[in-house]
Formats: sequence, structure tokens, C-alpha cells
Amino acid sequence: MKPNFHSPPAGARARRENLAAAMLLAPFALVFLLFFLVPALQTLYLSLTESSLTRTSGFVGLANYATLVQDPGFWASLGNTFYFALLTVIPLTALGLVMALLVEHFTRARSWLQGAFFLPFVLPISVMTLIADWMLQPSSGIVNHLLGTQRAWLADLHWAMPMVAIGTIWWTVGFNMLMFIAGLRNIPVDLYEAAALDGARGFTLFRHITWPALRPVVGTAVLLSLIASLKIFGQTYILTTGGPFNTTRVTLHYMYETAFTQSDAGYAAAIAMAFVAIVIALSLLQGGLVRWSARKRA
Repeated sequence: MKPNFHSPPAGARARRENLAAAMLLAPFALVFLLFFLVPALQTLYLSLTESSLTRTSGFVGLANYATLVQDPGFWASLGNTFYFALLTVIPLTALGLVMALLVEHFTRARSWLQGAFFLPFVLPISVMTLIADWMLQPSSGIVNHLLGTQRAWLADLHWAMPMVAIGTIWWTVGFNMLMFIAGLRNIPVDLYEAAALDGARGFTLFRHITWPALRPVVGTAVLLSLIASLKIFGQTYILTTGGPFNTTRVTLHYMYETAFTQSDAGYAAAIAMAFVAIVIALSLLQGGLVRWSARKRA
């Protein structure tokens, strides 16, 4: 067989492929470096200093973190954040799945249902909070009109955070619905047809085919909902400004007040770094639980 002199050597071809891959990755790497890695390192250094918004007094080591451990305001805000996550993560996942099942079941109204369920997600947070505030007004709100009450929901110690959670669920559940729709459409139809021939119907199909196939999607939805819920800031800041009596002041709100109201940038940076570490730890824990559960079922 004659050698193909037009074909480049394997080493040259590999170098060209590596160069092409590097060129494709370069824009992302540059953006990641400039807008994530460098600011993160600067925030880490800032957390080790005694700084205001306009000046840096000096390096104080772990003093800000030592103060943070003993700060009741930080722990209270962290508890409020976890409470909000508890109110939203499971409902967001469950309702997203139910909506996806409805969209796939009612084929004739599929586009209308999908659009109606997803529409709130495209609203900016200012519009979402404006709608929620209007609906929850004590005298003119539609919620009190339907219930026949005049309760100030957003000023109630026990109901303020649940109301913010309900508004957030209505606003963001459409994203989870899309993930579940994609998961449902990836399930082979042959499985349902074969099970139907064996007499399987309704919930039996869901239990033995749909649910096992959607478990990876459920894990992803829970993880993304958890991260988004822990990062809550805008809803409580606009609707309740952290009240009543700081019952809705979440961690990012506390960090914001520390930096821009108290002008303590160093301590605010320590709050940010500690909170990032907590979010990463919880995300890794949740991911580990999902993988352990998958291995156990296998």
C-alpha cells in the first residue's frame, strides 16, 4: 500500500486539534479569570483586612472570621436562609414535575400550558415583587379578598417568609418544569408500550418507568433549586426589607447591610467567603447523596 503523503502526521494533527480546543476555550477561560477567579481572590484577601468601602486599614488575619463565629446576626440570617430553602426546594421540584406531566399529558393544549407555566420565569424580579406585593395588600389584595381577611401578610412574623417563598415558587418553577419535560421526552416510548401490553396503567407506569428514568433530573433540579434558594436576596430586600424584626433578613441581605450600611467591607467579605463555603459544602453533600443513592439502587 502506498503511503498517503497528503495526510498530516498524527502528532501534527493532534497539535492542531489541541490548538483549536484551546482557542475555543480561551474566551470562557478569560471571562472566568477576569470576572470570577480574580474577584474571588480579591474578596478572600479583603476578608483578611480591616477595610471600609473607601480604605484599607491593614491586615488582620482571621479576626473577621473569629468575629463571625460569635456573631448572632450572621447565624440568625443563615437560619432564615435555610428556612427559605426548606420552604422552596421540595415544592419547586415537586410542582415542576407535576407541571411537566400535565404538559405532556394534555397534548392538544401543550403549547398553551407550557407557555402559561413558564411565563412568570421571564419576568424581572422587580415585576415579580410588584405583583406579589399587590396581591398581598391588606385591604385591596386579591389574597385577602378571596380569604375574606385583612391580614398584613408581609408584616406578619409567621407569614412573611412563607409568602415570599410562595411568590418565589410561582416565579421560578417554570425552569424546573422545562428540565422535567426534557427528561420525559428522553424516555423511550417502547417502554410504555411494552408495559401497557403487560397490563400496566396509570401510577404503575409512573412508578416503574417514569420515576426511575427521571431520578437524575430530580437530583439536578433539587441541586439547582437549593443553590438558587440559598442565594436569595432580591425578593426579601424588595418585599420586606428584612422585616418584620429581621425574620426575613437572609445572609446576602446581612452581607449587603454590613458592607453598604455599616461600611465594613472587610467583615462583609468574610461573610461572603463563609457563605460561599457553606453553599459549596451543601452542594457537594447533596451531589454525594445522589450518587450514593444511585450506586445503592444499582
